[in-house]
Amino acid sequence: MRRSFAFALLLFAALPALAQPYPAKPIRFIVGFPPGGSADPTARIIGAALAEQLGQPLVVENRPGGDSAIGADYVSRQAADGYTLYFGSNSAMTAAVALKKTPPYDPLKDFTAIGLIGRATFFFHVHPEVPAKTLQEFIAHARANPGKLNYGTGNPLSILAMVQLMNATGITMVHVPYKGEGPLTPDLIAGRVQASILSNPAGIQLAKDGRLRILGVLADQRSGLLPDVPTFAQAGVPQVTIRQWAGVYGPPKMPREIVERLNREVNAVVRRPEVIERMQSYGDAAESSTPERVLEINRDDLALWRKLVADAGLALD
Repeated sequence: MRRSFAFALLLFAALPALAQPYPAKPIRFIVGFPPGGSADPTARIIGAALAEQLGQPLVVENRPGGDSAIGADYVSRQAADGYTLYFGSNSAMTAAVALKKTPPYDPLKDFTAIGLIGRATFFFHVHPEVPAKTLQEFIAHARANPGKLNYGTGNPLSILAMVQLMNATGITMVHVPYKGEGPLTPDLIAGRVQASILSNPAGIQLAKDGRLRILGVLADQRSGLLPDVPTFAQAGVPQVTIRQWAGVYGPPKMPREIVERLNREVNAVVRRPEVIERMQSYGDAAESSTPERVLEINRDDLALWRKLVADAGLALD
């Protein structure tokens, strides 16, 4: 009798631990880019606010490389318990996949979509020694010097944007890839590459300081950070249509109740005025969504970039 009573007490004491609501411990938030680009500070803004919402620390962990695919691949193989999340941009979830012969993951099957974070803006930068004050002047200069200008890319989405630009204008330049915008920016400042498409907010300040020049905005409208800089469409190159977005993902087959909880909290975070303001300071626009909407955007962009890669005859990795 005593043994049965003692066992019942132990079982009763263990029940709260077994039934602890999610989340019951810190959560890792994986970013596929190194510090220094726009992804890292945005992830930290979202991570800090989401930690407050969930009542548990959210630890941002950078796992750069492979055009951000290394971090994505890592998350796709983690336990589906909600304690490993991914800052998934359309670099890793569409562009990097479209540019590979054998992608390490399927972004539509190997992840659980949770919710959008928002959309960022790309800017076309050139070194000040490039004799061009407008996008059309740059195009004319590149046409007059085929293969003599270098352009740097820090993510697969900027690779596709530059392909769109070259296809639309007939210019040719030499591609210099980097493992993120952080390591790319110093070489752009030094003139080792003459042009680049960046989402890095540091590039805006560098342009204001005269160390870089920004000739165009890859968005539907001008940026409030640089209201005098035209969009690509306004500058006469509407064919460049890259739009950058980011969302929260998890490993595949996460429990629906955890996905719904995280979606509610992510949506609450991106509606907080202080989060909206901080994201705007980086040129980002906060945006909420359902998990289904993330998948829809992901599917549409993946099809778009695969067609671009095929039509352009790009050599796949």
